[in-house]
Amino acid sequence: MELHDVWFVLIAVLWIGYFFLEGFDFGVGVLTRLLARNRPERRVLINTIGPVWDGNEVWLLTAGGATFAAFPEWYATLFSGFYLPLLIILVCLIVRGVAFEYRAKRPEENWQRNWEHAIFWTSLIPAFLWGVAFGNIVHGVKIDKNFEYVGNLWDLLNPYALLGGLVTLTLFTFHGAVFTALKTVGEIRERARKLALQVGVVTAVAALVFLLWTQVDRGDGKSLVAMIVAVAALVAALAANQAGREGWSFALSGVTIVAAVAMLFLTLFPNVMPSSLNEDWSLTVTNASSSPYTLKIMTWCAGIATPIVLLYQGWTYWVFRKRIGTQHIAETVH
Repeated sequence: MELHDVWFVLIAVLWIGYFFLEGFDFGVGVLTRLLARNRPERRVLINTIGPVWDGNEVWLLTAGGATFAAFPEWYATLFSGFYLPLLIILVCLIVRGVAFEYRAKRPEENWQRNWEHAIFWTSLIPAFLWGVAFGNIVHGVKIDKNFEYVGNLWDLLNPYALLGGLVTLTLFTFHGAVFTALKTVGEIRERARKLALQVGVVTAVAALVFLLWTQVDRGDGKSLVAMIVAVAALVAALAANQAGREGWSFALSGVTIVAAVAMLFLTLFPNVMPSSLNEDWSLTVTNASSSPYTLKIMTWCAGIATPIVLLYQGWTYWVFRKRIGTQHIAETVH
């Protein structure tokens, strides 16, 4: 396997990790308005992801940095062609981080309510736009012979990409709901399980249509296996949720995300951005990659740093593994 193939796989793994981890905290952010009934319950939801949300975003930074270094042509075309959607995502992530930190800085109700609305919208919008972006990457966009995107914003809002956005939004919300059920106690835990069932059914229908569309459009035997795993894991996650096995349900919803994103990358390879104008103008792992020497240096750096990051992040989740409820929220910090 060539180094550019290895780095395609590594970037796929980084995106899988990002969607697995950031997926549930986007979902929890959406649930602050859909599930929580009062300020203490919203505080419980925020506290479930408070120690980990910023660590989850490291996966995005690493995926973006790895793409820039390993596949500069891919990075340039992607970030210039998808400039506005990616800018909106970036602004949302900035505001979201500020909202988590500043919400409890002042006791006024309006102050806290405004930041809570910010958490909701800056969780919902990126959850939708990431699906739109990856839908376009997989489906193909208008790239000319100079490997430059020549379409416009409206070209990105096609039915396939919009369905992809709906899938990521509902799947992340479901993932967040089962995470909430896993991390909380009392009434909010029971309501999270009920909402997870409702959202999960919608997710299953949307995901099945989207994955079937992807398979028919660009799939092969490997992507078919990934699709079957994704659908089966989602059904199993719903069953585990109904049985009150939150740990299994969360793990299986995570498998759904892993398999679904893996399927997208399997259908994409060896392209990194297919051209809808001419297949010969597509960006591939070969024509979009850096020099072999650059990839070799990156591989050594990744081999040293990655285990350290994984150990640290795993330790963080272990430390903050206990369930919480409204009884753990002090009146003064509502």
